[in-house]
Amino acid sequence: MRKPFMDELTAGVISGRPIMLITGDLGWGVVEEFAKQFPKNFINAGVAEQNMMGMAAGMAAEGYHVFVYSIANFSTFRCAEQIRNDVDYHNLPVTVVSVGGGLAYGSMGYSHHAVQDYALIRTMPNMLIAAPCDDNEARACMRYLIELPQPSYLRLGRGGEPEIHKDIPVIYPGAWVLVDKEKTTDYTVVSTGTAASIAARIYPYARKYTVPLWGMKYKAMQLEQSGHRHFTSVEDHLEDGGFGSWLKEADCYMSIEALDPKVCGMVGTTEELLKEGGL
Repeated sequence: MRKPFMDELTAGVISGRPIMLITGDLGWGVVEEFAKQFPKNFINAGVAEQNMMGMAAGMAAEGYHVFVYSIANFSTFRCAEQIRNDVDYHNLPVTVVSVGGGLAYGSMGYSHHAVQDYALIRTMPNMLIAAPCDDNEARACMRYLIELPQPSYLRLGRGGEPEIHKDIPVIYPGAWVLVDKEKTTDYTVVSTGTAASIAARIYPYARKYTVPLWGMKYKAMQLEQSGHRHFTSVEDHLEDGGFGSWLKEADCYMSIEALDPKVCGMVGTTEELLKEGGL
């Protein structure tokens, strides 16, 4: 997926978009051509993820759409506070790009697992999660993000993912994208990101969908329209706080009293904030 990512990023710069790519001293073998072609649109921030994210927020505040590139565990948990305070709460057009979500870098040790990243990012009220399953969805996600810059998290596979879609699909937040148009079975499986290939292996005869764009603001927008009340979700992430949890929260027959996300950008006494937050 890294090639279509770089292709679309390059096309965006050529078309005149104010795009900046910042890497945390990673991506070698992928980013060099872009850096050579557009030296004013590229920064290697070094192994300093917190500084890198703060830099991205500052540049976004000045009008850039900044893509921050690193391995999944480094671009999320290493700089979680900066993503939350600097990017999300200020609603800035920064796309946090993670490569190798799930267990893609498992051989490098559990420090490189990214099986809690959805849980972290989806608690941030302004973040859109973009989790493509293959190269065609990666292109679709990039085109959507470049057209509509916003706080976002792009979770790319490490490489070699099988083709799921024969063409670039039409996508929008919360939408279920049908994969197996020819299958008429009633059993439905829905996945996000590279877990689509896992779903295909585990459930070869099921009717399958992917959901490449989702997040707090888009809780299962297509759930009722899909017509599926009973289905299985598949993800390379822990169950708690993941994609399946997001779907369940939108479909559970219960009500929840909790804080409105607007308090994330407010200052006041505890009592004032509780009231503003709906409690």
